[in-house]
Amino acid sequence: MEPTDRAPADSTPPDGQLPLTPADGQPALTPPDGQPALTPADPAGRPATVEPGPGRAAGPASVPGGEASGTGKARSERSPKDMAISLLVLLVPIALLLAFYRGFLGGDEPAVIDPVPAVEQARAANAFPVAEPSGLGDGWRPIRARFQQSDEGSTLRLGYLTPEGRGVQLVQSNVPPERLLPTELTDDNQPQGALDLDGRSWQRYTARGDERALVLLEPDRTVIVVGEAAEKELRELADSVR
Repeated sequence: MEPTDRAPADSTPPDGQLPLTPADGQPALTPPDGQPALTPADPAGRPATVEPGPGRAAGPASVPGGEASGTGKARSERSPKDMAISLLVLLVPIALLLAFYRGFLGGDEPAVIDPVPAVEQARAANAFPVAEPSGLGDGWRPIRARFQQSDEGSTLRLGYLTPEGRGVQLVQSNVPPERLLPTELTDDNQPQGALDLDGRSWQRYTARGDERALVLLEPDRTVIVVGEAAEKELRELADSVR
């Protein structure tokens, strides 16, 4: 049989499907049996549409990621109540850790130190008679100790927390009192009356803010007890200095 005698292939689509309309100069595309026919893309740039098959409605092809974008929108629309609950879940463990740190580990308490090295350093300098407090109760905690030397003289400072939790400093120095008292107390320091402790005459002095001070003037040293503690605690520390 000659080629011209062959019968053309049947381009009729299966039952229930619409024929494909080819674009100019393009061959017609026949989809496999059971698949919907595709309409070629419009030259103007509009996307191809899926021709409906049996029992299907026509519409644009599905856009990948549409479901994810909807989920993202839902997440961005969280209510203030949900945000407050999330914040509360984060804050509760932090509050528990902070309470444990303060209550059981003493997180707010200053570290207790050993003042002996600073006292021994002052004694080795032999600048003045050095006294270390003795006879203080267990509630007294040393938290600071420092010995300094300068052109004006030498100074030993010992810091304590009292049983009532107040800060007190014991100062021993051979710096002249007219220079030492303004530095340790205030420029406007004034004596407020004498106080006898174990046969030694101390002087009450004004100090900075809510602080009060007891001062012992001796020929070779000056001893100062100063802090925010009550006078009975100042007297207890002053009486422990020998």
